[in-house]
Amino acid sequence: MKNYISEFIGTFVLCFFACGVAAITGGNLVPTSLAFGFVIIAMAYSIGRISGCHINPAVSFGFFMTKKMSLKEFLFYSLSQVLGGLVGSILFFGIVKMAGGNLADTAASNLVVGNGGDYSFGGVIAAILTEVVLTCVFVYVILNVTDEKADTSKIAGIIIGLTLTLIHLVGIGLTGTSVNPARSIATAFANLIYNGSFKALSQVWIFIVAPIGGAAVAAILYNFLHKEKETTETIETEEVTEATE
Repeated sequence: MKNYISEFIGTFVLCFFACGVAAITGGNLVPTSLAFGFVIIAMAYSIGRISGCHINPAVSFGFFMTKKMSLKEFLFYSLSQVLGGLVGSILFFGIVKMAGGNLADTAASNLVVGNGGDYSFGGVIAAILTEVVLTCVFVYVILNVTDEKADTSKIAGIIIGLTLTLIHLVGIGLTGTSVNPARSIATAFANLIYNGSFKALSQVWIFIVAPIGGAAVAAILYNFLHKEKETTETIETEEVTEATE
């Protein structure tokens, strides 16, 4: 239960602060990218020792695919993340509205399909490919730096945060950068509640399917490359042992 509460809190913070920065700046490239990176670093060194600080169903799916968590854990992590994101987004956008602020449709959702909001067939395919690649890189880095055999435990949070910043710098102009179904679902519903717009919600399926697909590719790469390396190391160790004997 502590893990699930931690994931709720982490995703709440992500959506309140990082998506909040995106909303009030209209998705400005540098502030938004830095906000997402800073939140990940802050949460990694706070709730990371409790739940691992996934705060993203795609990351949890990558851990499930690599057998680092059970199906039950994946489902409850994802539920906690979506709920935390919803509360964070709805609260932030509600505060802005109560203060008389006006959040534009795309700023509130931070969801753009293709460059310029193109919802054509080509734009949708481009968005899906972008999110698959971005999420694949993000999850692959996480799987590697959090590996028990990796000597990166003390700086893993910084590496992951900077990676997410880089991903946003690349992806904001293409899709708005999701790589996280929980945050996309949360901001889409907030957009519906406060702007009365179904635009983000009608497109949110892309930002669920593509990140999960990207996480699956990352897990497959991780399993293949690391199992092969471990097998080679085992054979070499056995050969050295036999030679010594």
